[in-house]
Amino acid sequence: MKITVTAAEPKDNTLEAKLTVAAADVDAAIKKAYKDIANKYRFQGFRKGKAPRPVIDGLVGKDNVLAQASEDVLNEATPLMLDELDVVPVGQPTYGDEPVLVSEGADYEVTAKISLRPDCELESYDAPEINMPPAEVTDAEVAEQLETLMNYHATYEDAGEDFAAAQGDMLTLDIENVENGEDLAGTDRPFMIGSSTVPAAFNDAIKGMKVGETKDVEIAVEGHDHTDAEGNVEHHEGKTVKVKVTLKSAKKQVVPELDDEFAKKAFGYDTVDALKDALKEEIAEDKKQQLPNIKETRVIEKVAEALKLDELPQDYVKQVFDEIAQDFLGQLQRQGLTLDAWLSARKIQISDFLDDLNAQAAERARQSLALDALAKKLSLEVTEKDVRKEFEDAGVKDVDASMKEFKEAGRMPAVRETVKRSKAVDWLVENAKVTEVDEIAERRAAREAAKDAE
Repeated sequence: MKITVTAAEPKDNTLEAKLTVAAADVDAAIKKAYKDIANKYRFQGFRKGKAPRPVIDGLVGKDNVLAQASEDVLNEATPLMLDELDVVPVGQPTYGDEPVLVSEGADYEVTAKISLRPDCELESYDAPEINMPPAEVTDAEVAEQLETLMNYHATYEDAGEDFAAAQGDMLTLDIENVENGEDLAGTDRPFMIGSSTVPAAFNDAIKGMKVGETKDVEIAVEGHDHTDAEGNVEHHEGKTVKVKVTLKSAKKQVVPELDDEFAKKAFGYDTVDALKDALKEEIAEDKKQQLPNIKETRVIEKVAEALKLDELPQDYVKQVFDEIAQDFLGQLQRQGLTLDAWLSARKIQISDFLDDLNAQAAERARQSLALDALAKKLSLEVTEKDVRKEFEDAGVKDVDASMKEFKEAGRMPAVRETVKRSKAVDWLVENAKVTEVDEIAERRAAREAAKDAE
């Protein structure tokens, strides 16, 4: 199809473009529309597919035929227009409230309105400053891994008289709702201190309780946005939750002592030092894989914080939301799972799942806009060689055929956009100012300080 596109400068995140389709392509679309209708319906006195145009015009209506041809022309021309303009629209382009019909023997001219993402700025275009875990394995990292392994071998013993509920202990609770505590209330509720299924403040409130003790607990729950199954976002105000908690019974977590005998029996190493050396090697290997990804994630998060934008455009967030959801559902389908089965297996409510997905979409939208702003500031360009490499790296068998398919579908601008953002990320990674911080050591120290405070 031969098209001509002229466009003005975008205004208010909308690009207006005049699209012209050559008369020869219009005539071909009209001919195809008549043929399709002739094959689709039976016209009395004529064999299927053989009804002449006047008969079809009289029974179906000429305007209806031209409407179908117009739709076919736009369906084919729109991707080519997007490729010509090199834009990734938010939603689909629109062509006015009233459809413009094609005319035989004449060029087809129509004005398209294309919604775009906002052209944003950053507070600063300087290379970001980030903290990173040390490249070398630290004692704290080995200790943390060792602690995790030992917790797998923990047992639970009935609490003694000197028991005070602490992290990891298994409790049986009666929780009476006093105010806004319906979700927590219940009788003989099994509970492990440290559970992520309740607010952190609730965990903190019941630490130190003794068997038989009853305690009034009051915690503040922050407000949040909730997305329902139809994608509608509702804001839930923060509230104060009041419950009466009784600790009915408890089992104290007991972690076995680690010595050479236990190291051999449980992990197959002759000594504790040999076990630690093995863990150190494993952590070192993991770091080779993880640190580059951690660095990339942190520089992207950092540049997103610098985005100058009061409010994210909801139509763009919705588009990102749909992309994430479709990708996730595709992964489930490839695994032979349904969303309901996946949620049920993980005991996740659909409302919580949608809230999490919406938060992901908002953050990804913010990051994308920030990377676009940086790429523009750095004047990053995408060459044909870059695009070809993108297809090659994706393992495409026939690169030329795939590139042709993407171009005809109007998806090539999105590929160029991805390459440009990748170049912006590469610049961030290369130029970021890094401070090494043993975050695990800091976290362990904070935990110990909290225990001492109790």
